[in-house]
Amino acid sequence: MSDNYSESPPSSAPKKKREGVKMTDKQKADLNKHMAKSGLTGSEAKSHRMKMMGRMRKGMSVNKAHADIMGK
Repeated sequence: MSDNYSESPPSSAPKKKREGVKMTDKQKADLNKHMAKSGLTGSEAKSHRMKMMGRMRKGMSVNKAHADIMGK
């Protein structure tokens, strides 16, 4: 048995952390406008908003993100 705890097992490669991409002010305003007219309440609204944010951070517009979520 080795008492050397500093070395990691050879199979684990260091994972690269995903860089955070922030939404622009225009994207935020567009999303707020979209959510206001969506008519969803409670957890449905939160779930929809989080899905929209994820897609918008990747560069999708509000309309494209919504179409992607709703199954086109």
